[in-house]
Amino acid sequence: MTQQDIIAFLKRPESHGLGQHDGVECVETHGALIFLAGDLAYKLKRAVRLPYLDFSTLAKRRAACENEVRLNRRTAPNLYLGVEPVERQADGELTIGAGGGEVVDWLVKMRRFPDEALLSKAVGRGALRPGIVRALADVIAAFHHQAEVSSDWGGADELARIAKADAKTMSRYVPDLFDPATSALVAKGMRAAVESQRVLLERRRADGFVRHGHGDLHLANIFLDNFSRDGLSPCGGQPTLFDAIEFDDRLAQNDVLYDLAFLLMDLWHRGLRHEANGIFNRYLLRTADLDGLAALPLFLSLRAGIRAHVTATMAAGREDNASLRAEAKSYLDLAADLLQPRAPVLVAVGGFSGSGKSHFGAALAPLLGAVPGALHLRSDELRKVMLGVDPETSLDKSAYTSKISARVYEELRQRAGRALTSGQAVIADAVHNRSDTRAALAGLARQRNVPFIGLWLDADPALMAGRIAGRRGDASDADAAVMQRQVANGAGTIEWRRLDAAAPLSENLSRVQALVGAVGYTKVR
Repeated sequence: MTQQDIIAFLKRPESHGLGQHDGVECVETHGALIFLAGDLAYKLKRAVRLPYLDFSTLAKRRAACENEVRLNRRTAPNLYLGVEPVERQADGELTIGAGGGEVVDWLVKMRRFPDEALLSKAVGRGALRPGIVRALADVIAAFHHQAEVSSDWGGADELARIAKADAKTMSRYVPDLFDPATSALVAKGMRAAVESQRVLLERRRADGFVRHGHGDLHLANIFLDNFSRDGLSPCGGQPTLFDAIEFDDRLAQNDVLYDLAFLLMDLWHRGLRHEANGIFNRYLLRTADLDGLAALPLFLSLRAGIRAHVTATMAAGREDNASLRAEAKSYLDLAADLLQPRAPVLVAVGGFSGSGKSHFGAALAPLLGAVPGALHLRSDELRKVMLGVDPETSLDKSAYTSKISARVYEELRQRAGRALTSGQAVIADAVHNRSDTRAALAGLARQRNVPFIGLWLDADPALMAGRIAGRRGDASDADAAVMQRQVANGAGTIEWRRLDAAAPLSENLSRVQALVGAVGYTKVR
């Protein structure tokens, strides 16, 4: 009996207790086949040995199945039902989990969810709305916080090993698919980046930032639980991580920012830059893991390099492979671009409540700094996190004393300084109605030797009141009365560049982009 016989058996409806008119869908990946039968899904590991996985024996496939269930129950306990044997009975017939027969292979048994619930499918319908972006980042941050620390792995030597393996695998497709110069640039750049960040990488490993994470965290491995099948409400589900790496613990036991980098790179590659920046910022709001940002370009490049050679391997196994070849090349180009340095900049956005600071800052952030854009620090969100509540939780007036506000502004400057030191651009978003706090930000930029641009959004009180009234699920607790007091108290002499908050967003973004260009600042590409 060969695995092809088992595959043929699993494709038959009657093998799953279904009627002849019921269908069994088969989804193929480079390492497995997934059979979708009724309300269940069964995953069969391919009997293959690749440079990065080995499922060549029955024992290894069983171990991989058991490891997959154990690891993925951390994030998707209701999805993974267990491991089932495929058995050959005395009469030669194959069965699933019947017992009493000779085990010929092993399956991961899972509940089935709609294909449209996969984020890789749902993003085309606008599924990554702000609420889902926030929820997804919160899920990942909580998962990383709870994940087992595994400092025996990870660190500089492990990343050097990954970079070397990436380069070796990519070389197989040079010059037939990959440009020799680009491949050499990526291979050399990755090795150089590991060495330049060696001290940081080792310090993070010693400090517990290497954990047993997901390992393969991209959009095709996230689904929306409780997805609406009617297709009208694709954003009603809870983002759920699944299909974590099970075949090599070393690949999943790495820096938490390296784990996150796969998702950020995937979003950026798809052109979903606002969403990538949103997840990046929400995750860092939750974790305050800012000191590792200097290594993020390396992490992102490694992830793009992995996708380049995995996609090239998939293309090599198919005749109609033009789109896969083009995709592999685009990943390699991204891996090279991510290694190019970008200088940081500090942009402050001030204005009275309702002037549109946060909306403008969120639109500007993906355009500044290293991928995936600037760290967008909102005083409204920081206040909530510092007081131990979710950013969208309302607080009463006791949370807005001058003493607490001073602490919030200090935390904003402290986080901004750490990010700038790590090479990331920063947007400091707050009312900034005091001249001393505005001067403190300019002073911070001088200390970090980075360009500084201060922006003040001018708005008519009626416009601000209307925007405040239209808020839903926002971190700001300011109402119209708060805004009116701010206007009455004034902000002193505004030294910053003024923008008309009523002007079109695109117009104001263009003005700011011209400003950053004037100071010789390197923007993202």
